Amino acid sequence: MLASTSLQANDLFKNADVVAGKKLINAHCINCHASSFGGDGSEIYTRELRKIKTPSGLVAQVRNCNTMLDLKWFEEDEVNVAAYLNQQYYHFK
Repeated sequence: MLASTSLQANDLFKNADVVAGKKLINAHCINCHASSFGGDGSEIYTRELRKIKTPSGLVAQVRNCNTMLDLKWFEEDEVNVAAYLNQQYYHFK
């Protein structure tokens, strides 16, 4: 499903559980991002030169963090987190 970089957020995140995504972010992401970017860590998502440009790129970055931190999330967890981040910060259509 993630092979195409042209997927629209509405298609990619249509079955996502953003509440579950938020819980995962609160439990696993905020401390790391806050230590890297200060404050509540949300600057990583809102900085001017952010790396993420597409919904698929957002899922890929979440997957990268999952792998690097050995969180052992399932693909649906990654999509849930990405959907929450999209809803809160990225606003891809």
